[in-house]
Amino acid sequence: MSCDYQNFVLNIKRKTGIDLSLYKEAQMKRRLLSLYEKKGFQSFHDFFEEMRKDDELLNEFLDRMTINVSEFYRNSKRWEVLEKKILPKLLANNKRLKIWSAACSTGEEPYTIAMIMSNFMPLSQVQILATDIDENVIARAKIGTYPERSLNEVPAEMKKKYFVKEGNFYKVSEEIKKTVTFKKQNLLSDPFGGPFDLIVCRNVLIYFTEEAKEQLYHKFSRALKPDGIYFVGSTEQIFNPTKYDLETEDTFFYRKANNK
Repeated sequence: MSCDYQNFVLNIKRKTGIDLSLYKEAQMKRRLLSLYEKKGFQSFHDFFEEMRKDDELLNEFLDRMTINVSEFYRNSKRWEVLEKKILPKLLANNKRLKIWSAACSTGEEPYTIAMIMSNFMPLSQVQILATDIDENVIARAKIGTYPERSLNEVPAEMKKKYFVKEGNFYKVSEEIKKTVTFKKQNLLSDPFGGPFDLIVCRNVLIYFTEEAKEQLYHKFSRALKPDGIYFVGSTEQIFNPTKYDLETEDTFFYRKANNK
């Protein structure tokens, strides 16, 4: 690893918490070289020095190095069901919900949950656990800066209320960020906490084998309170929910059976 790039990796880790050494060096270098050459820099050192002063350049760098594709209110009709149908029922039984966003990627999902919860209560009363296996996406989530395309489905009033525009990027507000606690977690090998009123895990299980999915459905079910809700992605319908002590509450929403 060249000394210039090595120092750049150390400086980025100090500034953002992101560890570039966890990525394949050749691929990451190629991706970043094209950005810094386009901007007219001669070295990674010069590139970093400018990033320290220029938030817009730092945000462009963050966008370039992130591989995960996520967005706020992804499949917005499903979030509407959560807000209009699922949450009122959950809140009727308990005003302080225990919520977990599993495999949360760069934070769009838990921050979306927080924005929706702000329609029901002050944000100071909202607490969301968000976990992911990738330390770098957690570091990105904590920074809370996103390209405009990630906000395509955010309702106008939420965009106005909870985001600040920085050049071509948007920064999520501190009051939203404060509602979320991020932790590193391997879904397959680490224990789940709980019991939770609501678990959101979307567009993740499609990457697992059938055997791993079975294991995870059982784990998620056990981590729910009776009548708690498990919210999955739009390609992740569970065809035999009763096998996992779950019942279909709505499309892509499953309720933990309450065997009183």
